[in-house]
Amino acid sequence: MGQTITEKIFSDHVGHEVKAGEIIQCNIDMVIGNDITTPISIKAFEDSGVEKLANPDGFALVMDHFIPAKDIASANQAKISRDFAYKHNLKNYFDEKDMGIEHALLPEKGLVVPGDVIIGADSHTCTHGALGAFSTGMGSTDLSFAMITGGNWFKVPEAIKVVFTGKPGKHIYGKDLILEVIRLIGVDGALYKTLEFTGDTIAHLSMDDRFSLCNMAIEAGAKNGIVAVDDVTREFLADKDLARPSKEFYSDEDATYVQTLNIDVSKLDPVIAYPHLPSNGKSVTQAVTDDLEVDQVFIGSCTNGRLEDLRIAAKILDGKKVAQKTRLIITPATQKISLQAQKEGLVEIFINAGAVFSNPTCGACLGGYMGIIGKDERCVATTNRNFVGRMGDRSSEIYLANSAVAAASAITGKITDPR
Repeated sequence: MGQTITEKIFSDHVGHEVKAGEIIQCNIDMVIGNDITTPISIKAFEDSGVEKLANPDGFALVMDHFIPAKDIASANQAKISRDFAYKHNLKNYFDEKDMGIEHALLPEKGLVVPGDVIIGADSHTCTHGALGAFSTGMGSTDLSFAMITGGNWFKVPEAIKVVFTGKPGKHIYGKDLILEVIRLIGVDGALYKTLEFTGDTIAHLSMDDRFSLCNMAIEAGAKNGIVAVDDVTREFLADKDLARPSKEFYSDEDATYVQTLNIDVSKLDPVIAYPHLPSNGKSVTQAVTDDLEVDQVFIGSCTNGRLEDLRIAAKILDGKKVAQKTRLIITPATQKISLQAQKEGLVEIFINAGAVFSNPTCGACLGGYMGIIGKDERCVATTNRNFVGRMGDRSSEIYLANSAVAAASAITGKITDPR
């Protein structure tokens, strides 16, 4: 029997053919830490007595959740990571001077590469599967084991093949595709499995769409999401100084899948995930009918804080004003995206419309700072989770949507179809 992309990546790393269900020990190309979860990993690393990282160039530490620090506790938390970075003279250490949300920053820097095995102590590490890599989130102690040994243990996941067909209609993006997948199979429908995204639709998706698609694989319980390398991928990587040579893997025609999911994208409307699960997806048409007023709109996060998202929002907001009773917060995913948005005049459009344009941070997405919502407030967000209390008060409501829906809703003050 043939192999899936994920099986081939692991086979390449261990030096022999592996199949789904096998337990393997595998070298890791990139270990990713952040200011929230890495201090636990650092303590475990130091308690082990090991003095040097097994693969220092394969360890990236990105300060992105509460940077600049929001309070004394977050400042002290960040200091642990900073002290460690300076002590070990980390090459891939990114703080306020070159900041960004880790899952946008590392692809931008060429630090995650097709064919890699990547882990991070952040569940949305699966984002990097958009580059044809195996990438998954693990716990902080798993991260420390990789810091000490350069590898970790994995159970090779079974795969679900998602076949997207047709050309996406107006204002249908990667966010809508993954929300539809989660709506169909549920938040545990791909538990510890690979979601392999295929079909003729993929050729119509930008890299930003693909990052969004793989980012939310975890919201279906998946171990990883992955898209095979094609010309769009190669064009994205062309100007990057890649950390390693790229390796392209493709699933065999006779590869084994535990399930195949077929979705005709040409028939898809923008999808809105109602509270309080990403699987609670409904058509934007339903949301408009429900006449849902919104107190806040948030455009950003590792899911939809990329340049394409800002361009989409700016086109809709240009010459318009945010509704009187609605707040609009826009957070670019990296400083490079922020600079480009300024060069293109997008930031001026946002501010003239009445939006707040912030520094790159994960803060609002996890209800940390820079956009917390209050009692009984309703928010349209381009983030990845809408659990109870995710962005603030437990009585608040989060509606997940793409950037076009979010921008249009900010103007009207209620969930709006941007088409």
